[in-house]
Amino acid sequence: MPQRKVINASVSPKGSLETLSQREVQQLSEMGTGTLYTLFRQCALAILNTGAHVDNAKTILEAYKDFEVRIHQQDRGVRLELLNAPADAFVDGEMIASTREMLFSALRDIVYTESELNSQRIDLESSQGLTDYVFHLLRNARTLRPGVEPKMVVCWGGHSISNEEYQYTKKVGHELGLRKLDICTGCGPGVMKGPMKGATIAHAKQRMQGSRYLGLTEPGIIAAEAPNPIVNELVILPDIEKRLEAFVRVGHGIIIFPGGAGTAEEFLYLLGILMHPDNASLPFPVVLTGPRSAEAFLQQLHDFVGATLGEDAQRHYQIIIDDPAEVARQMVEGLKAVKQFRRERNDAFHFNWLLKIDEGFQHPFDPTHENMASLALRRELPAHQLAANLRRAFSGIVAGNVKDNGIRLIEKHGPYQIRGDSAVLDPLGRLLQAFVDQHRMKLPGGAAYVPCYQVVT
Repeated sequence: MPQRKVINASVSPKGSLETLSQREVQQLSEMGTGTLYTLFRQCALAILNTGAHVDNAKTILEAYKDFEVRIHQQDRGVRLELLNAPADAFVDGEMIASTREMLFSALRDIVYTESELNSQRIDLESSQGLTDYVFHLLRNARTLRPGVEPKMVVCWGGHSISNEEYQYTKKVGHELGLRKLDICTGCGPGVMKGPMKGATIAHAKQRMQGSRYLGLTEPGIIAAEAPNPIVNELVILPDIEKRLEAFVRVGHGIIIFPGGAGTAEEFLYLLGILMHPDNASLPFPVVLTGPRSAEAFLQQLHDFVGATLGEDAQRHYQIIIDDPAEVARQMVEGLKAVKQFRRERNDAFHFNWLLKIDEGFQHPFDPTHENMASLALRRELPAHQLAANLRRAFSGIVAGNVKDNGIRLIEKHGPYQIRGDSAVLDPLGRLLQAFVDQHRMKLPGGAAYVPCYQVVT
């Protein structure tokens, strides 16, 4: 990544941001070496780097080794002093408004996450306690809007997609926007940007006010998927498991576009939850879609689900090829069922409390070489448990591809080894090879992809 121009600046939040205590300021700025400071610096750099076509956190961090952010407490709130910041985040010396909003959202989330961990009301050892923690993080970010009828559509898919696939996501987003639906994504480029961009135009056509473009991310992935500037609500969850739970708790339906390992991780997480017996009657519309050129990819994903999790898993979604309007119509119909279900059971529209999520999907997975090699990938496991372990395998691959810590582990110890039964690993190997062949692991045009994994039967 070539070194870009840098700038020094002082920035204050627009609007309100809860003032920080002296202890919190000290934790963030203490000699520039504290864990909390390091985390905020990484997220801040990613936000300032919005628009860079780099999907490698390690590369971005090394390109701006001299970047510093200093936090100052003032009577009127917080001020950030930025040194050697990417100049592309500024216009004539003024920070772009969306960048400034997201920068202070990151500060808000990182400080609150840390303070909540020290709270006696937080119980990270139980499933309900973990769900409550996610709820508090989202409520503090003012993401939860009581009384608003279901219309938040989550869009998942790859940041590394072809232009044809990207244009298709915009068309789907446009159809969703014409039907006055809001968009939630992982907030980065590719599929995380296209639906928001399409919906923005449609919302303008419908003269909508207060349209929502919600981006949910986590510190380990944000540098690889820096927020796109359309996002007007950014929430940084502490880890991938909290992020995934936030998606399914605040989203009312999910559309899955073509993608790579990260998309497969999200899809398996969702299927594992929907296949739990306690969720059998719970409506949750899920659509797999893409342009005609992506039909083979979607069929590969469908076949992989059938080969590993069975036909029951395939019943939890529908596939629609090259028809953005039909995708939107099906989602509207699905949201009607969600609305009726929650009204009948007095469940909140803004947070899906009734959705059962096993603890196996909630506790963070540390993708060390030992943990990756010891994953139980056997066909005789209950389907929702196998889905959880396959999700972990893909999570490790994502870490080895784009996350700073994962990349460094691969550099030190070599590729992960994924072991298990051939009935699971054969279809897994075929799917992963398809991702590589279709350039879904890295941005097209870059260096040849070197797998961070080995599938060992």
